[in-house]
Amino acid sequence: MLEAALEAGLNSAGVSVMLLGPLPTPGVAYLTRAQRADLGIVISASHNPYPDNGIKFFSAQGNKLPDDWEEAVEAALEEAPQWVASADLGKAQRLDDAAGRYIEFCKSTFDHHLSLHGIKIVVDAAHGAAYHIAPQVFHELGAEVIAIGCQPNGTNINDGVGATEPDALIRAVRANHAHYGIALDGDADRLLVVDAQGRLYNGDELLYLMVQERLQQGQSVPGVVGTLMTNMAVELALQAQGIAFVRAKVGDRYVLEQLQAHGWQLGGEGSGHLLALDKHSTGDGLISALQVLQACIRSGRSLADLLSGLQLFPQELLNVRLHPDQDWQNHAGLAQARAQAEQVLAGKGRVLIRASGTEPLLRIMVEAPNAQQARQLAQQMADSLA
Repeated sequence: MLEAALEAGLNSAGVSVMLLGPLPTPGVAYLTRAQRADLGIVISASHNPYPDNGIKFFSAQGNKLPDDWEEAVEAALEEAPQWVASADLGKAQRLDDAAGRYIEFCKSTFDHHLSLHGIKIVVDAAHGAAYHIAPQVFHELGAEVIAIGCQPNGTNINDGVGATEPDALIRAVRANHAHYGIALDGDADRLLVVDAQGRLYNGDELLYLMVQERLQQGQSVPGVVGTLMTNMAVELALQAQGIAFVRAKVGDRYVLEQLQAHGWQLGGEGSGHLLALDKHSTGDGLISALQVLQACIRSGRSLADLLSGLQLFPQELLNVRLHPDQDWQNHAGLAQARAQAEQVLAGKGRVLIRASGTEPLLRIMVEAPNAQQARQLAQQMADSLA
């Protein structure tokens, strides 16, 4: 319904439309560039429940558009609509082989000297847009694929599966004695990985692994971009290797902005948004997964072995639902609880409080020397809002 409405609105303004879906968000970014289109548009619940659909835009270069552009679009919604004459209406067509083109693009980022033969992988597409693509990518590179979360029905996206709920993947990896588990979110721009022991690796660890693999290949990594949420251990480990580290605001578009500003290639978030700008113009869960698998296969080492030098600091993240009129920024109880937490940490940890960009939630994160302390301090701040 949303696609039909958007298509009609664009056609009425004289804009021709090429329909691609269902297709992962990074697939739309790739084909926007490949088809020389002026704009790419994605309708998706992303990592959220099915009612929470949003719209994402990509420029002709396959990059997410900046905030000021989207704010200008929102302002223009108040203007009177305009239509073109019937003879000037835009045309609509469907690109029937969109999925196949994107599959080949993903495969092209994997070293052609390597293959996935002899490797069993559980692939969880979160009942989302990669349901018909992710299993094919790994299968065509030689892996034995066990697919879960690949039966979308319109309402089950991210429901009990995928990168936001990886327990299903962990169980499937153990039950099938698989070598790896790959978890995507609903629009397939996030990645989490599970190893043969059922150990889950988040975006911070996978970003660090991608950096180390580049260094092992003799490539230069002058700097890396994380976010305000990136684990402190990653920052310290990179700095110890002489690699600059910059924190962006939370959100992969802000990571991208910092990468472009510094001329760097690698960045990401703990949630699993990972960017390798020499591979793709935006974060791509499938391409990131292939980079991780490539590092393991090329080195002949396990994920645990490759990441043995990185010990993450315990983090506790609580999501507190906000009332529509609740002003958390000027909440005296929260301010007092935060001040107390920062006094307890005494510079040996971090407190980060921010509002979700997609849901009416306040995210409270505490990083501390031990998990119990992080959990206790985060809960005290959450309780102060009750």
